[in-house]
Amino acid sequence: MPRLLKVTGLSLTPTFQPGDFVIVSKIPFFFIPPRPGDVVAFRQPGYGTLIKQVAQVDPASGALTVTGTQPESVDSRIFGPVSPRSLLGKVIWHVKKRP
Repeated sequence: MPRLLKVTGLSLTPTFQPGDFVIVSKIPFFFIPPRPGDVVAFRQPGYGTLIKQVAQVDPASGALTVTGTQPESVDSRIFGPVSPRSLLGKVIWHVKKRP
């Protein structure tokens, strides 16, 4: 089932701004596994629900290295690879907030 999430941080600016909304779904992953460039939402212990871009996928385990676009982003540089089991889905729709 698709989920609607509100963007709250600056990690993926300028593309995703605080106040934007995204719809995420696991359905795309039934057909094509996560790959570099995908924007995904996942649950990370100690950090909650995060939205990041996939930088790399470990072919042996499917673990994802995820990054933000900002140098201070909390991402795989801080918490390591993300398990595919923690994925909420791929961002399939982006609704920008009104100016």
